[in-house]
Amino acid sequence: QVQLVESGGGLVQAGGSLRLSCAASGRIFSIHAVGWFRQAPGKEREFVATIRRIDASAYYADSVKGRFTISRDYAKNTVYLQMNSLKPADTAVYYCAAGGTYPQVAARNYDYWGQGTQVTASS
Repeated sequence: QVQLVESGGGLVQAGGSLRLSCAASGRIFSIHAVGWFRQAPGKEREFVATIRRIDASAYYADSVKGRFTISRDYAKNTVYLQMNSLKPADTAVYYCAAGGTYPQVAARNYDYWGQGTQVTASS
């Protein structure tokens, strides 16, 4: 099993920044990629970004490209999502997920999920 714990969410004004963290524990060796997803009220969960654990290759949704950066600290088993130039449309619960292949944009291809952290960008 793998446990994922997100942190770093909060309330910011539009144009501001936040950095989310996703700390992994357990059977780390089974993780080949970590993704970030988000879900706004009344909407489906959508892909945000993913990173390959071994070499930090990254892939982004078009909606966040150029504003968000995914990175990882291999030694700390932690993945980060730096979010800049936040917009009200970015408001959602953000989840990290771990899976065995990269890149994957479909939530069904991830095996483990965190509990989520709320991000709110006010106008």
